[in-house]
Order: sequence, then C-alpha cells, then structure tokens
Amino acid sequence: MLKEFKEFAMRGNVIDLAVGVVIGGAFGKIVTSLVNDVIMPPIGLLTGGVDFADKKWVLKAADNTDPAHKVAEVAVNYGMFVNTLIQFLIIAFAIFLVVKAINRISRKEEAAPAPPPADVVLLTEIRDLLKNRPQA
Repeated sequence: MLKEFKEFAMRGNVIDLAVGVVIGGAFGKIVTSLVNDVIMPPIGLLTGGVDFADKKWVLKAADNTDPAHKVAEVAVNYGMFVNTLIQFLIIAFAIFLVVKAINRISRKEEAAPAPPPADVVLLTEIRDLLKNRPQA
C-alpha cells in the first residue's frame, strides 16, 4: 500500500497540480495587491475619493448600548464584491493571455512540417516521370 501511495504521489500529474496550486496562491496574492493597491485607488479618486472596500448597504445597524446584549451589524458589502469582481476579471484576462500565447507557440510548431526525406522526393519524381511517359 505504501508503494502504491508513493507511485500515486510521485506521478507527474499530481506534482504538476501541486505546483499549480502553489503558484496559483501566489498569483492570487499578486492580483489582490494589484487591485487593492494599484487599480482601486485611481478609481476611487475618479469617483470622488470613494473607497469601494468600505461601501456597504446596512440592513440592521449594530447595537452596542447594552454590553450584555451586543448586536452585530448586518450589511451587504457590495464594495468588497466590486473588488473581488475586478480581481476575477484581471485573473481571467491574465489566463486568457497565457492560453493565447501557448496556442500561438503550439500552432507555430504544427505549421512547420518537416520536408520529406530525399528518397521520398526521388520516388515521387520517378512516379511523375512514369505517369507522363508517352504510351507505346
């Protein structure tokens, strides 16, 4: 059983998946920083200094007047949704560009077929000469 687990864990697909998960996590942090620190501040400036992360629709305000019965705020955080939506669009666009580049590379490899070997060229010429020979 240990041998089977080792074969499973060391299979190429499992290792590739693990690497993809680790890189995906790091890429997610980069995109989060890009959205929160680079993209959203100018958008907030264009909208009059609005910080989308703080935007929410309060359904029920918090009630902390009685320490024994604290009531938490109930709110729809649509600003966080806008940030997450922008992050998703950036990730989707980045993956689109990567897939497009991979497809372009694979098409170039497929587009350049190898020339036929010399013996095939010679046999093709002989065949063509035989076809064009006058019939006696």
